Amino acid sequence: MKVIQEIFDQIENQTVQSFTMVNNHGIEITSINYGCIITKIVAPDKHGKYENIVLGYDSIDEYVKNNSYFGSVCGRVAGRIKAGSFELDGQEYSLAKNDRGNHLHGGINGFDKVVWDADIIENEQEVGVQFSYLSPDGKEGYPGNLTIKVNYTLNNNNELLIQYTGQTDQKTLLNVTNHSYFNLSGNLKRDILNHSLKIKSDKFLELNNELLPTGSLLDVENTPFDFNHERLINTGVTSDYPQNLLAGNGYDHPFLLNTNRDNEIVLKDPESGRTLTIETDEAGVVVYTGNSLSPKGEIRGVPSRKYLGICLETQGLPDAIHHSHFPSWILNKDAAYASGTKYRFGIEEKDQC
Repeated sequence: MKVIQEIFDQIENQTVQSFTMVNNHGIEITSINYGCIITKIVAPDKHGKYENIVLGYDSIDEYVKNNSYFGSVCGRVAGRIKAGSFELDGQEYSLAKNDRGNHLHGGINGFDKVVWDADIIENEQEVGVQFSYLSPDGKEGYPGNLTIKVNYTLNNNNELLIQYTGQTDQKTLLNVTNHSYFNLSGNLKRDILNHSLKIKSDKFLELNNELLPTGSLLDVENTPFDFNHERLINTGVTSDYPQNLLAGNGYDHPFLLNTNRDNEIVLKDPESGRTLTIETDEAGVVVYTGNSLSPKGEIRGVPSRKYLGICLETQGLPDAIHHSHFPSWILNKDAAYASGTKYRFGIEEKDQC
C-alpha cells in the first residue's frame, strides 16, 4: 500500500495537492486538499476491469465553476438550514444564504471551497491522508473557532474509511458529510437509473417545496421510498408519488437509519457487478439521485446530464436545529465531535463469470 502525492493545480496563489491511495488489490482513491474533494475512485468490475466510479474533474477551475459539490466535504453544516438563521442560548445567528433564501452545505465559502492542510498516513494496516482546517469564529455566520480534521484511509479489505473529528471554543453547529456522486458502471458509461439500492430504513423525512423537512417522518412502506429490499433507482424517477415529483423526479431525501455499522446501505450495478456497501454511525443518509445535474458541459469527456451519479450522504438530519425531535447537531464548547463512515467496494458474487 502507498500514497502518491502530486501537484494538482493552483488557486489564488495556493498550490493544491493530490493524494492517491493505492492498496494491494489495485483500488485507487484520489483526493485533493481543496475541499477534501475525492476526485477519483478506481475499482474493478466483475471482469477485473478497473474504472473510475465517481464524478469528478481534472482541474480546479472546473470545480470552482460547478456548484454540485462533486466529492467534497460539506460543512460546517451539510444540508439546508431554513431561512439561513438559527438561535443558540437566546442569541440569533444569521448565515450565508445560498439556496433560495436558505443556507446550504455550509454557505458560499464552506468547507468545500477552502484549501486544507494535509498530512500523509502510512502504516501496515492502512494508508491515507489527514486534512485539517481552522474555521474561524464568524465564518459564514457560524459562532466559534472550530478545528476540524478529516481522515481518508484505505485498507486491503477494499474499504475507504472517512473519519471526522472536531472541537470548538464556543457552542456552535456541526454536521459534516462527503458529497461524492457514485456511478458503478465505470467511467460514466451509463447513468444510475438501473442501479439498485438497499437501505435499512423505515422512515424518511417529508420535504416541502423548498426541499426543507416539514418535521414529519413518513413510513416508507408501500411507497417508492421503501428500500428495505433492493429497489431500482428508476422506480422513483418514473414515479408519480408526490415526494418524488417534488424533488424533480427522483430522490433528494433524508432517511432515518434503523441500524448502524450493519451493512445498512448497499448500492449495486447489476451490469458491471460492482457493489458499494456503506456503514456509518450517523443517524441518517440523504439520497440524492442527481436530479438537478446540469445538461450543459462535460464530466471527463462525458456529457453532463441528470441521473449521472447518486449521492449517499451520511449525516445528521437536515435542519435539525429547527426540529427538536431530530438528533441534535449542537457542539458544545471544548466537546469532542467524532463521526465515521466506511465505504466497502466489492463485486456481487453471483454475477461473476
